[in-house]
Amino acid sequence: MPADLAVIGLGHLGLPLAQAATAAGVDTIGFDTDPRPVAELAAGRPPVDGSLTASEIRRMLSGGFRPTTNPTELGRVRTAVICTPTPLGADRTPDLGAVAEAARALAARLRPNTTVLLESPVHPGTTEDVLRPLLEAGSGLRAGRDFHLAYSPGRLDPGNRAHDFAHTPRVIGGLTPACTESAAAFYGRLTDKVVRARGTREAETVKLLETNFRHVNIALVNEMAVLCHDLGVDLWDVIRCAETKPFGFQAFRPGPGVGGHGVPVDTIGTHRPLRLVELAGQVNERMPQYVIQRCATLLNEHGKSARGARVLLLGVTYKPDLADQEGSPATEIGRRLMDMGAAVSYHDPYVADWRVRDLPVPRADSLYEAAAAADLTVLLQHHRTYDLQGLAVKAQLLLDTRGVTPAGAAHRL
Repeated sequence: MPADLAVIGLGHLGLPLAQAATAAGVDTIGFDTDPRPVAELAAGRPPVDGSLTASEIRRMLSGGFRPTTNPTELGRVRTAVICTPTPLGADRTPDLGAVAEAARALAARLRPNTTVLLESPVHPGTTEDVLRPLLEAGSGLRAGRDFHLAYSPGRLDPGNRAHDFAHTPRVIGGLTPACTESAAAFYGRLTDKVVRARGTREAETVKLLETNFRHVNIALVNEMAVLCHDLGVDLWDVIRCAETKPFGFQAFRPGPGVGGHGVPVDTIGTHRPLRLVELAGQVNERMPQYVIQRCATLLNEHGKSARGARVLLLGVTYKPDLADQEGSPATEIGRRLMDMGAAVSYHDPYVADWRVRDLPVPRADSLYEAAAAADLTVLLQHHRTYDLQGLAVKAQLLLDTRGVTPAGAAHRL
């Protein structure tokens, strides 16, 4: 049966869009070539990353949301949004394979006057130079004349209730002014504010700037963390004071690494690389090794070797209070500890099974007992369920990589 919207790609971008559209009364189908997530969603089961709960999925289904693997459904919609993943390839540029596959499936069924949007993170020029030719060749239609084409950068902060889909402004850049307005009319049904970019390339570059801004600033405070530790300066107190400045400063905080789905892009085709972003990536990629260095030093200072030490890792997800492990530095930290001969275990209220090198890592059932038994406990992620004061009392040795324990209660990054 016809629908208003097809969301192509039921991952971390597509599902929240489908949820917002369904809640707004938009008749929505969710298309994915992988039958597994489709079957799970159709059965009312939530995604493994914990981005949506079972009750939220059931609410979507009762609101008319229909997950499907049937590509013929794509030819019955007014708006189609491509939300497929674009992981970085070996050349450090987004892999557009899934976007191209989605474009071909849609093009074979594309009808005149359809609005086609791309939300996947891509390098500037992708909508016009890659997506447009695929859609036109497969459909025989012309973008900007027979159908509308636009780009809108995905803006999601999982778990942030204050800035959910409806309360986060959407940037829209169309191939033509009419394309922009058609896309803006669609997103205007889902969000409070729509911001019009000059074109698709400007909208694509918005995502590039926003993602790189985060990584560059995290790299700065990560370098400050290393420096301040060497100087004997409390960086967390420095940040607390600095963020009282009402202009010219935005607080970022260091950590054991940078996770999440938004990866920095420092190379755009044959253009000059973004050297600052490249350097920031190097800084952030070194943080897991710095955590290992601090672990080994702390153990040594307490008369213990890393080899044979019992190390408990707390929080293995990339963000607090979520199950999503995308890009979490915990995996590399666990691997490096194992390489040093440490006996690694973990605790995370959102992760029932955690593996490193495809091997299961023992999960602590009793948090306080495990912390008391471990030679070293490392807080990698600050879930709200953790009683930090209690952990500081129970743990023999506690390394806090997030700076959230009470002052003097633990060793901080």
